[in-house]
Amino acid sequence: MPVSYQLDEGVATITLDDGKANAIDLAVVDELHAAFDRLGGDEARAVVLAGRPGRFTAGFDLAAMTAGPDSMRALVMAGGRLVARLMLLPQPVVAACTGHALAMGGLLLLGADHRIGAAGDWKIGLNEVAIGLAMPRWGVELARYRLAPTQLEWRLVLGQTAGPDEALAAGFLDRVVPAEQVLDEAHSTAVRLAQLPISAVGGTKARLRADVVDRMLYDIEADLAGISLDPPGA
Repeated sequence: MPVSYQLDEGVATITLDDGKANAIDLAVVDELHAAFDRLGGDEARAVVLAGRPGRFTAGFDLAAMTAGPDSMRALVMAGGRLVARLMLLPQPVVAACTGHALAMGGLLLLGADHRIGAAGDWKIGLNEVAIGLAMPRWGVELARYRLAPTQLEWRLVLGQTAGPDEALAAGFLDRVVPAEQVLDEAHSTAVRLAQLPISAVGGTKARLRADVVDRMLYDIEADLAGISLDPPGA
């Protein structure tokens, strides 16, 4: 399975590694939900969400996105609900951005609490418009919440990607460290954050983000009903 789960020092490390681009389809979404379901039973006090070396995730699976409008909309809707859940997990969530993070990969970064990126020649961003997809409302609301206001037009409307340092300035990342240190740094940060009371962290997240999540998910089916995947130049 492309999603693995490991508990160590109260930190649940959820790793996405399909050996390729870490593309996300409905099966991967289900596996991520299953990993989130384990957190309470395992009494995990913090979470690291990581990719494979060189790839955090390249985004939604292209085959599923181009299989037809229903397939595309089902996947984008499932992705929105996954990120909304990620944003409200009571545990602190540290993303270890191990490489490229595009489209849904960039949105997962925006849904995490603290984002540590690997230095390198990686592309990070929301390039949905470049592949012919108008950003759904849930992605727009999330980007408006997490990205620097002056970056919204360039990164969201025009879909321009960034290297790690630019991504830091834009709001996709909170720190950039050498690539060989990113997983250790994410884990040590999560161990420190695991000392925080979960009830306080979760309650504060809910108060801070409930309105954002409500806007993300408001009438999501109707919003996506009007979205199609149009080839570049169409």
